[in-house]
Amino acid sequence: MKHPLRNVLLIVEYDGTNYCGWQSQAKGVSIQSLIEKAIGKILGKRSPALASGRTDAGVHAHAQPVNVRGHFPMDDATLLRALNSMLPPDIAIKSALTVAPDFHAIRNAKWKTYRYQIWNSTEKSALNARTAWHVVSPLNLAAMKKGAAAMVGKHDFSSFQGAHSSIKGTVRTIISLEIKRRDELMTVEVTANGFLKQMVRNIVGTLVEMGRGRMEPERMKEIISAKDRTKAGPTAPPQGLFLVNVEY
Repeated sequence: MKHPLRNVLLIVEYDGTNYCGWQSQAKGVSIQSLIEKAIGKILGKRSPALASGRTDAGVHAHAQPVNVRGHFPMDDATLLRALNSMLPPDIAIKSALTVAPDFHAIRNAKWKTYRYQIWNSTEKSALNARTAWHVVSPLNLAAMKKGAAAMVGKHDFSSFQGAHSSIKGTVRTIISLEIKRRDELMTVEVTANGFLKQMVRNIVGTLVEMGRGRMEPERMKEIISAKDRTKAGPTAPPQGLFLVNVEY
């Protein structure tokens, strides 16, 4: 008996420390390759796992939407348990749901939220080493918030796009960019209708320069208008970045 073709939406959580990123690559182990391998054991053949977006090596996800099509011989709840039994401890399927045949994890996404964590202390933190950027210099929260406010809205974010990107359209809309601090832990959370390559990490790197006093926050509008990557700050390291949520 051949089971009907289903389009299943998986919500995946992962610690990206040990992986070369979401996408399968010639060298290194990716989250995508392990999920596709697990799906292949169930279906008897490899089936592509399509995520809402790629995450770089070392980047994490609380809720990465992934859709996969196949003739699954089990219901959603059983599929969820089966996949989790075959995945390593740092990758977890949080939910599995059969969705409409035309659902597409990338094309149907309306808003995405990323969070970046900064451990701002003269002392290191063992528990935050894999999930936050350790910045020793004191950071001026007010200056960072002032710089962040200029980024909200529809802009050409070319100045914050990583090198060797194939994306041609560089206009995106940021609907919120919030910076909060609780003791030594600082978070930068940004929601937009899409992101360029390394855009969040480049934004954070620039805001940290403003927090350190190396860049005036009033320069943010000028940096955006320049459409020149060299005008913005450095790229923040990957381990502090989390994909938090995707809205459809």
